[in-house]
Amino acid sequence: MDLTVDGPEREAPISATQPENLGLDATAIIARDLIRFDTSNYGEGKSHGEADAAHYLEAKLQAMGLEPQLFESEPGRVSVVTRVKGRKVSGGDALVMHGHTDVVPADPTNWSVDPFAGVVKDGMLWGRGAVDMKNMDAMMVTALDDILASGREPARDIVLAFFADEEDGGRLGSHYLVREYPELFAGATEAISEVGGYSITLNGQRAYLLQTGEKALVWIKLIARGTAAHGSRVIDNNAVTKLAKAVTILGDQEWPITLTDTTTLLMTELARILEKDPIQVGPDALALATGTAGSFIRASIRTTTNPTMLTAGYKHNVIPDYAEALIDIRTLPGEEDATLAEVRALIGDDVEIVVMHRDIGLETDFHGPLVDAMIASLGIHDQGAPVLPYLLSGGTDNKALSLLGIKGYGFAPLKLPADLDFPGMFHGVDERVPLDALTFGRRVLTDLLLNY
Repeated sequence: MDLTVDGPEREAPISATQPENLGLDATAIIARDLIRFDTSNYGEGKSHGEADAAHYLEAKLQAMGLEPQLFESEPGRVSVVTRVKGRKVSGGDALVMHGHTDVVPADPTNWSVDPFAGVVKDGMLWGRGAVDMKNMDAMMVTALDDILASGREPARDIVLAFFADEEDGGRLGSHYLVREYPELFAGATEAISEVGGYSITLNGQRAYLLQTGEKALVWIKLIARGTAAHGSRVIDNNAVTKLAKAVTILGDQEWPITLTDTTTLLMTELARILEKDPIQVGPDALALATGTAGSFIRASIRTTTNPTMLTAGYKHNVIPDYAEALIDIRTLPGEEDATLAEVRALIGDDVEIVVMHRDIGLETDFHGPLVDAMIASLGIHDQGAPVLPYLLSGGTDNKALSLLGIKGYGFAPLKLPADLDFPGMFHGVDERVPLDALTFGRRVLTDLLLNY
């Protein structure tokens, strides 16, 4: 399948022409428009779908002179892919630049704004997806538009992809395309996507975290079975009680700190910048000393087993014979099987474990031409700010692309205010991103694509 485009006649570059768009950067406009498509993904195949967002992006890419293709894995579950012709410098390997268009659900009663209204206020864009990751989707589009509208080409071929279903492990998005249409990514050796390149503040100094790895995921269901009975009886074999014990054990489990090559280097750099003795302080305290980034970093140095959903019973006075819970397990790369074995040992044999989904962890070196180019691109727009490697506690569609031998990084560059709890925005309430951070990211990505 040939997606190469040789540069047909193009329409005018993306611009702000409608009254509500006046004063907004094109990146904010596209991110806002994408937020207004409710692409909530509830998991286990339940979703509002990504079709509307996919068609919107298709139109934007066509207006740029590109030839996007849509891939529907199941009704409404639509991914978008196109290829942008580059100058093929430095060997000419293609770079995948990818995002996802689905989001986790949002309960509007908990928000101060409508999570799907794309509200602009206080210098920020608010809404579900403002951070995860319709912001990066928009930055990718406008960065490429800046290049193509000026008559230039990126340094190498770009495979631009907007995947469905990332929030449920990518089974109907990235994994589907990698399995069914691997030719889309022909010639690609590296990829960039979300959850990296954003700034944190250390000792009053801004620094950037570049994601060079991510933890593995194992999503399990716990099933406890017991005796159904009237709620007034004495029942020793109570399914809810058995499940509650197992859930408490896993939720309270303190997993040991284990450093990988990435987190060892990160801790060394954090200690240097924060002027602390890493041996005396220890990894946990160093992570906490980073402020808002601490929640991400602490989770990257240990396994986590978090209960997320409970289901049991159907009436107040009926003891059910069945109860289940979902546990989100994130392990360090390569520790999936060992962690599952320990989970079994911790909860005992009375509760059944069903693996619902699992995916690999990734870790790559913090050096090489692409890493150098990302650091240089950040340096153009924030001179002197150090760039540090980190291991993402969550996961991205880079997992699927790695099955094709594509090395993935997290690089959605954002220069953020020191007091913004950016990690807390992921799947959180009142998700928002500064408008000037979107413009910053657009410019950094433009420079990266032109020079690498």
